[in-house]
Amino acid sequence: MTSLTINGRAHTVTVPQDTPILWTLRDELGLTGTKFGCGMGLCGSCTIHIDGVATRSCITPISAAVGKQITTIEQVENDKLGAALQVAWVEAGVPQCGYCQGGQIMSAIALLKRTPKPSDSDIDDAMSGNLCRCGTYTRIRSAIKTVAAQGVKA
Repeated sequence: MTSLTINGRAHTVTVPQDTPILWTLRDELGLTGTKFGCGMGLCGSCTIHIDGVATRSCITPISAAVGKQITTIEQVENDKLGAALQVAWVEAGVPQCGYCQGGQIMSAIALLKRTPKPSDSDIDDAMSGNLCRCGTYTRIRSAIKTVAAQGVKA
């Protein structure tokens, strides 16, 4: 049995220690907002936060998260910065098919918490590991810049 803290709540799961966090979230706990994309940590659709750091959950075993805070897209609306990003995302027309959006938003939150006033280069660097099949990269940058200009704090 493994104890994890996810979105501020304690959970106990009985899975092998090398089980990726992604499958623990989706299959064991029913938190399906975190998506499976490539399974190799390359596309970013599975991005979560572990102690505030954007992390690819498809390649990170649950053993790496014991004693740490896991945050998923389901918790974002309860975070001032996350809620502001969701609004900016919609206003900028970012969501198209929507599949990558959870991972994109999780990466953007981590960026803005680390760098509240990011340059275009900062944004491109932070978001480069998140792929968007619909190609909304300029809209994503615009939404991030909107929230940064608002000065929203986490």
